[in-house]
This record gives sequence, C-alpha cells and structure tokens, in this order.
Amino acid sequence: MDELKVLILDDESRITEKLKYHLEKRKFKVFTANTPNEGFELLEKKRPGVLILDVMLPGMNGLDILDKVKKEYPNLEIIMISGYGDMEMVIQAMRQGASDFIRKPFQIMDIQLAIERTEKFLRMQSKLEEAENREVLVSKELESMIEKDFVGDSPQIKRVLQMALKAAEDGDVNVLVTGENGTGKEIISRIMHFGSPRKKQVFAPVNSSAIPESLLESEFFGHVKGAFTDAREEKKGYFELANKGTLFLDEIADMPYVLQAKLLRAIEENRIKRVGSNKEIPVDVRIISATNKNIEELITEQKFRIDLFHRINTIEINIPPLRERKEDIKPLLLHFVNSIAKKKGKQAPQISEALIKKLYQYHFPGNVRELKNMVERAMILSDNATLLPEDFPLRGEGGSVNVAVDTNGNLNIDNHEKQLIEQALKQTEFNQTKASVLLGISRDALKRKIKKFGIEITKGI
Repeated sequence: MDELKVLILDDESRITEKLKYHLEKRKFKVFTANTPNEGFELLEKKRPGVLILDVMLPGMNGLDILDKVKKEYPNLEIIMISGYGDMEMVIQAMRQGASDFIRKPFQIMDIQLAIERTEKFLRMQSKLEEAENREVLVSKELESMIEKDFVGDSPQIKRVLQMALKAAEDGDVNVLVTGENGTGKEIISRIMHFGSPRKKQVFAPVNSSAIPESLLESEFFGHVKGAFTDAREEKKGYFELANKGTLFLDEIADMPYVLQAKLLRAIEENRIKRVGSNKEIPVDVRIISATNKNIEELITEQKFRIDLFHRINTIEINIPPLRERKEDIKPLLLHFVNSIAKKKGKQAPQISEALIKKLYQYHFPGNVRELKNMVERAMILSDNATLLPEDFPLRGEGGSVNVAVDTNGNLNIDNHEKQLIEQALKQTEFNQTKASVLLGISRDALKRKIKKFGIEITKGI
C-alpha cells in the first residue's frame, strides 16, 4: 500500500513525537504541529489524508479548527482526540465531520485503528484487495464501522445477522435486541445502524440503568436554563443529540416506570419538550433497545408498560448464548488470539486441541465477552508457543461447593441462593475470590449478592 500521509496537531510535543514514532513504524508518512498556524501551513504544503486533531489548543478551539478545515479540505479525514470530551462534544464533533473521537489517555493502537477505519485508508486498502475473495459475516466497510468483533459459523448467529441486516434496510423500524450479558447486543445494534440509511448520522448509546433517576428526564429530553437548581445553562438531551440518527437504549428494562410514558410519547409523536419548557421540538430518531431481561414478565409484574413494549418491539432479535452455539467457540477463539496478538505486537500462539475440547465443555455464563477476556488473560500470562488447557482456568474449576440445601418444603429461590452463598463462603474461609469461582459467578456479582442478602462477613479479603 502507498504511504498514507497523517498530520498530528496537538500542543503537547511529547504526544506528537510519540505518535509520529509509532505510526511511522506502521508505514504511515507522519507530520507534526504544535500550534494551529503550524498545522494550517502543513495542511497546505503536505496535503495529508488524515488529520489527528486535539480539542484543546492554544489560541483556537479544536472544534473551530475542525469546522474551518472541513470547509477548506472537505475530503480530509479528521480524528479528534481530547481528555475532556463529554457526549455532547463527541456528537458535535461527529456532526461537524470528524470521522472518529478518541479520549485521552489512549493507546497507540487506538489511533492506528482509528486511521484504519477512515475511508481514505479503506479506499487505498481495497485497491490491493479487490481480487481477494474471503468469507466474512459482514462487509469490510461495515466491520470497520462497528469497531467490534463479529465472528461465527453457527446457523443461529447467521440467522441473527440476516435479521439485523434486513432490519437495517428500513432506517425507521424500532428493534428490540434480547440476550444474555456478553452475547453482543450492542454489536448487532451498531450493525443495524451502520448498515442503514442513517449510517452517516449519530449512533448514540445510552445505558438506561446508569443514569440517576433524578436526572433521567433531563438527560433524555434536555432542559432550559433555570429549569431546576443546577440548570445553569440550556442543555440538549439524547433525543436532540441523536436527531436523524439512532438512539441505542441499553438495559431498557431497567428504565423507571415513570419515565416510560414520556419515552413512549416521544417515540409516538416524534416530538419532545425540554424540562422547564412548553415548546415542542421535532425529532427524527430510530430507536434500538436492548435487554437481558424478560420484559413480558416485567409487564405482568407491572414494572414495564405494555404499550411501550409494543412500540419498541416492531422487530425482536434474540441472540442465543454461546453455550447454545458451540460451533462458534473455535472461530471466536482463533479470532481473539490473532487480533490480541496483533494489538500487542506478539506472534500469535498455536492452540491445542485439548484446549478447544475443554472450552466446548464449558457453559460460558459470560458468553463471548468472557471468552475474549480469557484469551487476553492467557496471552498476557503465558509465554508458551501453544495455548494449553491450564492457561484457561474456568469458573467452578478446582473445587465444588459441598451443599445439602434443606428446603423444608420452601422453594423460594432467594432463600436457597443465600444458603449456597453462605456455604461457599464458609467452605473457602470467607475468601470471596475462591467462593465466586465455586459458585460460577464473578466476584463483583458475589459482592452484590452478599449485600442483597445481608450476609455477614466475619473474615474476608
């Protein structure tokens, strides 16, 4: 491939020089500038294909530079970097034409991958690969856009992809993605966005369970100055920020009931009102939601509105857990080994058949995400040329909980879950790490359950 010219504009010379050193090793032609004036001179003289631009610069804001550069060099790919970017800044940069936004501190690989996702790089690369005929689940362009791993051979995952691509063709239909944690719900949602007519617009992911309930309405619909005590200035909400694009509502089942009616109205009427204002603002947003819970059960328990469920559920895509599509384990394992080796600048190790057999027998409560974490851990800790079964310790391995749960006719799940946790803690002398392994759950999950059941820890780490 011909060398791609890259200009780095950042006021910190240690950053520009470090990036220059590493990117030149990766066959890019790199120029650096520490002031806007230097940057504009190099843009005119060198005509780079990619500009890496810091938001905070002396004398001129990076977003203003972005606006000016895009007007003068509309075909230039611009990657923004900043240690201060909130979601509104990110979306504003993307709207002004940035191709990517990376927060400091970052790894060199983050910048390299951002460059490799640009259309300039892909266009140059495609000239060398036009004759290449490789089987992939998604196109290289789409794969670069979703910034995620999507690999699998099973009929189940291929059906999921087929549904997602079909749903993507209609840029307005609302989709509900269901599945256990770690199955790839956000990946599928990104595929639907970037494969749709809205692909040039914003994809705005929002974790519905991570926002304090007191701020939910303001976060989704925005507020006017003075709407409440801390409303010192006007603010746009997620609906306005994602206008013309896709709003991805993760953990939708955890959204407070009181907000669900307002969300329903916004979706039905395509209009919102900022907190403290009576003015209606038109919005055009595609909604993709995701959950790992059974919403129909929540409807029965009156914790989720049935009318909202039907509105977000025009199409439902369920991603099966990894244990139900075990033929995906080997291709995923190979993919993660190769991609992590490339990221860490190491040679990819071989994979023993005994390891593959061991993983096929595992139930993967953490699904694809758990497998990826296993591979990364093994490749950090192992110096062997071949990955072996002992490089992959599994949950519950090396022991089991000696249980004799006495139900006494009481079949309440919570009661017996508490008993199991107490026995695991006693058996491991209150070592929470070992107890979590015996129970087949993460230590964080164990700590949450200890708090939930009010279990007293007399020892522990």
